[in-house]
Amino acid sequence: MGDKSRIAWTDATWNPVTGCTKVSAGCKHCYAERMAKRLKAMGQKNYANGFGVTTQPHMLDVPLRWKRPRNIFVCSMSDLFHEDVSLDYILRVFETMRKAKQHRFQVLTKRSERMAWIAATIEWPPNVWAGVTTENQAMADKRIPDLLNVPAPLLFVSCEPLLGPIDLKMPRACLPQIGWVIAGCESGPGARHMRKGWTRSLRDQCQEASVPFFLKQSIVDCKLTHIPELDGRKWEEIPKEG
Repeated sequence: MGDKSRIAWTDATWNPVTGCTKVSAGCKHCYAERMAKRLKAMGQKNYANGFGVTTQPHMLDVPLRWKRPRNIFVCSMSDLFHEDVSLDYILRVFETMRKAKQHRFQVLTKRSERMAWIAATIEWPPNVWAGVTTENQAMADKRIPDLLNVPAPLLFVSCEPLLGPIDLKMPRACLPQIGWVIAGCESGPGARHMRKGWTRSLRDQCQEASVPFFLKQSIVDCKLTHIPELDGRKWEEIPKEG
């Protein structure tokens, strides 16, 4: 997959790696796992291994073919920093991103420790944002300190699925070092509840620190809505720089 995205905060997805394994509570109802199984059943060649971690070398040059600048979510169907992805292959992905200067790449991971380690050994491209998923306070406390050691032009946090309240002042007082916060509830079978107070708290923390806040999806009257509305307005803020 490497095409226009339905994910509201990006323009396109690019998957030079597919498949993953669960590492924390946020992975329980993984959308990518469900999608990978469907794509395998449909005969999509990139998903012949289902959700098993698989490198896709033929996908490496895809962003170089896209001439129009766009925001690209890297490995929406995997985790680039998964332990089963070799360092050599990760460096090949970074080389593509470095060459595709017309694009802005958004790399999101749950394996923050490996990302921080690799970031310390390479020259981080100026067009690559770095982010971590933090579904609750425990994961925020674990992953955000690693993120703060990555020399990316913009650091972001995705609180999706948001499974509990998060105080972004706790992990080494990361705001306003964090340049963007995304929040959203879980979707699909067995989705766990997200309280409006949790999103309101994140929104308020971002406003206080002048950090863009993006509410991707929420629960309204017990129903999932992709209209990111909170307290009477939409929250679809995206950083202008980075």
